[in-house]
Amino acid sequence: MAAASTVTKNIKLGSAVSVLSSSDPVKLYQSFATVDLISNGRAELMAGRGSFIESFPLYGQDLKDYDALFDEKLRLLLQINQQDPISWKGKFRPELKNQTILPRALNNNLKMWVAVGGTPESVVRAATLGLPVMFAIIGGSPVQFKPLFEYYKNVYQQSGHDMDKFEIGVHVHAFFGEDSNEIGEYYYPIYSGQMDRIGRSRGWPAYQRAQFDRGRGKGGHLIIGDVNESVDKILELHELFGLTRFSAHMDVGAPSHDRMMKSIEVFGTKIAPKVREALRM
Repeated sequence: MAAASTVTKNIKLGSAVSVLSSSDPVKLYQSFATVDLISNGRAELMAGRGSFIESFPLYGQDLKDYDALFDEKLRLLLQINQQDPISWKGKFRPELKNQTILPRALNNNLKMWVAVGGTPESVVRAATLGLPVMFAIIGGSPVQFKPLFEYYKNVYQQSGHDMDKFEIGVHVHAFFGEDSNEIGEYYYPIYSGQMDRIGRSRGWPAYQRAQFDRGRGKGGHLIIGDVNESVDKILELHELFGLTRFSAHMDVGAPSHDRMMKSIEVFGTKIAPKVREALRM
C-alpha cells in the first residue's frame, strides 16, 4: 500500500482483512497511519476476527479468546485513532499510560471498516460502535444475508449514529472479461484449484463445476462474467442491500498477470461507469 501510494493520486488504499485478534492494535495503527500520511489521507483499514485461524497459535493467542480478543483490540484501536495521548488497560496486552502513539493519521482520522462473515455478534458490535461494515459474501445466495443487513441498519439507528454517515458494503469473488463463456472457462480451473487447496486442510469436499455455475448464475454469489452480466449483478446487490461500497476480489487462485490487468481494466473503464450511470438515473 505504501508503494502504491507513491504512484497514485486518487484511489483509496484499503487492506483486505487485517486479523486484529492476533495483531497488536498499536503497531497496526502505526503502519496504516504511515500509509495515510504518505498517501495524503487515502488509507483505509479493514479489521476482522479472521476466518483463517493459523495466526492465533503463531502469535501465542488462544482460540477460546477468539471473540474477546477482537472486541478488546477493536476498542483499543478506535481509542488510539480518537485520542492522543492515550491511557488504556485491558486483558490481552500491556497497559498504556498517557502514551503518545506516533505517527498520527492525517487529521487524526484513519478510516476504519469492520469486516464480517455473517455472525450477528459481529454485526451488533460494528453497528453499536458506529463503524462501517463490509459483508464478505463468498458462498451461498446473497439474499440470505438480507436479515443481517437490516439488523445492522436497525442497531446503527437505535445506537443514535448519524445516518448521513451510514456506510455498508459487500465483498465478493469476481473476475471480469469481454466474453462470459470464455472468462468462465478460463477462471474455473484456477478458482476451483484454490478452493481445493484450502479445502484439503479443512476437510471440505472437492469443489464442483456445478457450484461454480450456480454461483455465476442469477442470484448467485460470484460475479464472474462480461460487462453486462456484472453490471446487472452489482446493481441487484445494490438494490437488495442499499450498498455504499462494492468490493471485487479478483485474485483467487492467482490468475495470470495479463488476465488480472484485463479484469481490472474492464472493471474500471466499463463496469464501474455503467453502475454509476445507472445509480444516477
